Amino acid sequence: MEKRIEIRPGDRATFHNHTRMCVGTGRMDLALHEEYQLELRAVQDACHFQHIRGHGLFSDQMSIYQERTDPDGSKRVEYCFTYLDRVMDSYLKNGLRPFLELGFMPKALAAGEQTLFYWQAHTTPPKEMAAWTALVQATLRHLKNRYGEDEVSAWPCEIWNEPNLPGFWENADKEKYLALYLATARAVKEVLPRMRVGGPAICGGDGSQQWIDDFLAFCRDQNAPVDFVTRHAYMGQTPEHRGRYLYHPMGTVEGLIAEMRASRQIIDSYPTYKGMPMYITEFNTSYNPFCPIHDTNYNAAVCAGLLARLGDVAEGYSYWTFGDVFEESGVPPRPFHGGFGLMANGLITKPTLWAFSFFAGLQGEAVYRDEAAVLVKRKDGGYEGVLWNLCEEDQKTLEITLSVPVESDGVALLERVDSEHGNPLRAWHRMGQPYDLTQEQLTFLRQAAQPYAQALDAPMRDGRAEIALTLRENDVVRVRILPAPRQTDAGYDYAYYCKD
Repeated sequence: MEKRIEIRPGDRATFHNHTRMCVGTGRMDLALHEEYQLELRAVQDACHFQHIRGHGLFSDQMSIYQERTDPDGSKRVEYCFTYLDRVMDSYLKNGLRPFLELGFMPKALAAGEQTLFYWQAHTTPPKEMAAWTALVQATLRHLKNRYGEDEVSAWPCEIWNEPNLPGFWENADKEKYLALYLATARAVKEVLPRMRVGGPAICGGDGSQQWIDDFLAFCRDQNAPVDFVTRHAYMGQTPEHRGRYLYHPMGTVEGLIAEMRASRQIIDSYPTYKGMPMYITEFNTSYNPFCPIHDTNYNAAVCAGLLARLGDVAEGYSYWTFGDVFEESGVPPRPFHGGFGLMANGLITKPTLWAFSFFAGLQGEAVYRDEAAVLVKRKDGGYEGVLWNLCEEDQKTLEITLSVPVESDGVALLERVDSEHGNPLRAWHRMGQPYDLTQEQLTFLRQAAQPYAQALDAPMRDGRAEIALTLRENDVVRVRILPAPRQTDAGYDYAYYCKD
C-alpha cells in the first residue's frame, strides 16, 4: 500500500496527546525493590510520565493499618507510614505524582475472607465503615503534613478498583460499592477539600456501562463528591490457555475507542456532569500478566494506534504497567513471560516503551493525523511524527512519502522499532529462550532493545523536504525533520575520509 502525506503551511489536525499523564504499577510496596526503582528511572528517562497509579495502598504489605492489644485487653488502632513514605518519596524523586487508588482492605478491617492474587489482596467491604474512613483520613493527613496541602491536593484520588468484577469486590455488589464511595469521598473532602475524587474504576464485562450510569445517578441523587469518572480498557477477547500462558485474539483500535466513547456519552448525558473528565486508569492489549503479546512489536503497533486516538475520548489514560516487577499471578520466572510492563526484568526495554517514548515527544501543533500517522510542527520550525503499520488486515507493507514545507536544507532523524530492531524478544527466542541469562546474554539483549537510528539528508526543493519510508508489518517509526545549518570548524574536512 502506498500513502503520500503532504503538509501545507497552515494545516491543522485534531490530536489530544495525554500520553505522559499517567502510568500504572503493580502493588505499591514493590517500590521497595531495587529492580523496580531501576526500571522506573529508565522508563521515566524515556517517557516522562506525570503520575503513577497502583494497587495495594492499604493492603497488609504496606503495613499502614495496625491493631494491638494492651495488657488490660483493650484494642488499639495505630497507623504506620514507614513504607508509605519510602514509596511516595521515590515517586516524587522520579518526577511522578501519585494517582491514588484507595484500596484494598486491610485484613483486620475486612468483613469477609475473600482474597485475590498471589499476594492476597482482601477484596471485601469493611466491617465498620467508620474504621475505614478513619484510616483514609489518617493517611491523607499524614501525606498533607509531609508533602504540603497544595502538593497532595494535586494528586487525583480514585476509590477502589474494578468493583464490577466479583474478584475485586465481593459479589460485585453495586449497592455496597456506592455506599463505600459516598463515605470515602466525603471523608477525603473533609481532610483535603481541593483533592479531586472519582470512580467507579470499572473494567469491561457485561453491564460495565450500566455501572457508570448508575454511579453518576447515585452521585447526583446523594450529592456525593465526584470530580472525574474512571474506567479501564483492554482489548483481549475469548482466551485460550496453554500452561501458565494465555492467548487471545485482540479487538480493534476502532472497537475500543467506540467502547470508550459510549462511556463518554453516558457522562455527558447528565447535565450536572457534562464535560467532566474521564480517565482510563488502566489500558493495555491483554488483561493477563502472562500473555506473550505484551513483549512483542505487535503490541507496540497496537498501542501506537491507541495513543493516537485515546485523547479523543478521555482526558488521561494510564498504561498498565511500566515494568515487570509485578506479582499478581506470582513472581515472574523468566525475563520474557508476557508481563504487562514496558520494560522486562533485567532492564530490557520492550518495543512498546518506544511507542510511548515516541508519542511522549510529540510536543507541538498537530498538522496531520490518520490511522497510521500523527505529525506535529515543533516550536523550532521542524516537524516530528510517529508512523506505524498495524496489520489488522492483509497489509504487510506500507510505503509512505512524507513532504513538508521547509525554509532550508535539513536532516531527517529516524528511529525504528520493527521485527529486527528494538525487539529483544526475537533475539531471546533465537538464543533458545534461556531461563537464566548470563551477563553476556543480558548485555546483548539490552543492546538489541534499542531502536534502529538513522540520519538522512533532507534537502530543500521548491520550498519542501521529502522523504520516503517503508513500514513493514507492525513497524513503529519516529521521524523528525529539522533544520540543519552547517557549523564548520577551521580545517575540519568531513569528506576527506568519508565519501558518502
